[in-house]
Amino acid sequence: MPDLVIVPRSGHTVSRSLIDPDALRVLYRLHSSRFTAYLVGGSVRDMLLGRRPKDFDIGTSAHPYEVKKLFRNCWIIGRRFRLAHVRFGTKTIEVATFRRHVSAAELPADETPESRPPLEAATDATGGTATDATADADFLQHRDNTFGTPEEDAFRRDFTINALFYDIADFSIIDYTGGLRDLEARVVRCIGDPDERLQEDPVRMIRAVSMASRLDFTIDPPLDAAIEVHRDLLARSAPARLIEEIYKLLRAGSSEKAFRMLAERGLLGPLAPDLQRRAGDALWKSLGALDAYRRRVPDAPERLTNALLLGTLLLPIGFDLRPPSVAFRPDGKPRKEPALALGILPLARRDIERLRHIQNFQRRLTDMSMSPRARRALLHRGPFAEALTWLDMHGEAPETVEHWRGFIEAAKAFEPEAPAPVAGEPPRGRRRRRRRRRPSKPTPS
Repeated sequence: MPDLVIVPRSGHTVSRSLIDPDALRVLYRLHSSRFTAYLVGGSVRDMLLGRRPKDFDIGTSAHPYEVKKLFRNCWIIGRRFRLAHVRFGTKTIEVATFRRHVSAAELPADETPESRPPLEAATDATGGTATDATADADFLQHRDNTFGTPEEDAFRRDFTINALFYDIADFSIIDYTGGLRDLEARVVRCIGDPDERLQEDPVRMIRAVSMASRLDFTIDPPLDAAIEVHRDLLARSAPARLIEEIYKLLRAGSSEKAFRMLAERGLLGPLAPDLQRRAGDALWKSLGALDAYRRRVPDAPERLTNALLLGTLLLPIGFDLRPPSVAFRPDGKPRKEPALALGILPLARRDIERLRHIQNFQRRLTDMSMSPRARRALLHRGPFAEALTWLDMHGEAPETVEHWRGFIEAAKAFEPEAPAPVAGEPPRGRRRRRRRRRPSKPTPS
């Protein structure tokens, strides 16, 4: 077990100016209420690496309902483990009570793997995203609702570089697992025995690859060997969790490297055999274009909808976007359409339908003979923004994209402005249409 390392404020580069002000507000209030409060996980790792954190998660000794008493804007979520979400507008700060790892020997008889629901319960019959109850059906996830100490919480985490804490009390960095050493060595190392930890949660294989590709780290050889042995366990994980991890990989800005690493380790096969078999130059080119767009456009994550991400992944491997033909039952009624999926990965029907519209738009966007009136009408069509993003990302037609952007700016300039309200007059709302009174029927004599 590594020795505890505490780095004082003078020995590290993490500054409170790098932390989200709302996260600081939560940390300070917990600390002033005599609770232990740490910034935990990826945000500490990223700030030590000089990267901008995406999320700021907090670990605390306060129980969820104690957190709720401190914040009126707090909601308790979760079934397997209660979490406190403190909301500031559209932003959410996640606050989790320190917890400890529960071994299989500590599980009650009704929580053994044999007592869990069958695997069919983990799939969504509609082909959409599974609910929390569906994700709970992953029988490899056992009870995880036992509170613990900060040290136990650190050793419960997956990788050493994710188990670093920033203490708001004295602004120090706390390292129980050797994460600082692995940050310096630029290696993704598992906490504990890799074979045991991957069997507990096979999705950690994808997370290890994601982290290594995004940070340009290497994977620790024992962890890599365990991935090769246990990769087939991925097929037993909840499909909803798996598709969410795939979306995270595609949005990270290093999707080409990540999917190359997944293919080299055979991790795409348990998810989607067609994806593993057809992973080649067309897919790498498509993912490379996605990564280039992600680096080039500052607000790319907001523009990259699920439909655009799926198109980047599905079209290079020849996925058929055409709607299935309608089949009829013996009584003449149409049969229910089968759920859409790529291997065991569920695909939302609305995303595939949206992708189909985006592809149909490409021919019209590249038609330079279209009249100005038709172009203005096209601006107000639903998929236009996503279709233009696709053209910018994969169309290899920068002149056409710039032409459309200039046309959009010109159209905005010529739009009539709404008249300014007159002082003292109430704002005009939409005028309601008066209903015509129907002539009354004569009463029978």
